[in-house]
Amino acid sequence: MLLWFVGMSFLIVWLVFRDPAIDHRLVILGAVLPDLIDAPTGGRWLGHTLVLSVVVLAGVMLGTRGHRRLRRQLLALPIGMFLHLVLDGAWADRDLFWWPFFGTDLPQQPLPSVARGLGLDLVLELAGVVVIVWAWRRFRMDIPANRHRFLTSGRLPRDASV
Repeated sequence: MLLWFVGMSFLIVWLVFRDPAIDHRLVILGAVLPDLIDAPTGGRWLGHTLVLSVVVLAGVMLGTRGHRRLRRQLLALPIGMFLHLVLDGAWADRDLFWWPFFGTDLPQQPLPSVARGLGLDLVLELAGVVVIVWAWRRFRMDIPANRHRFLTSGRLPRDASV
């Protein structure tokens, strides 16, 4: 499952911040990163814990002291990771989400996209497609300059906040 996280993380960040300067590429990367981390294990693992997102956030904050512009750009990564936890429902599994605070054993569970079943996954992916199509039209990505700006900087057109 990919498009659900891509589309919905983009939409949520846009609706909350309305800031065309956010690097949406890093939001999207952060939103798919937990599954990329956990996929080799065959199930939920460290990527679906709150601690990993907090560690990445702390790393960005500590590693970019004195570099405000870089910090602003890199904060999009942990924001996307936190959104993945929300969109995946990882918060509903107390032992995994709050690991290691309720025990050090990571529960062995399949990735939610496997556990949910094909029917629900298709509905969620379709919702992601709808949001992506909306964003393509809303931010006029058919215009080469807008598309180039997004692909090279992650930014939306300057007039996008209107």
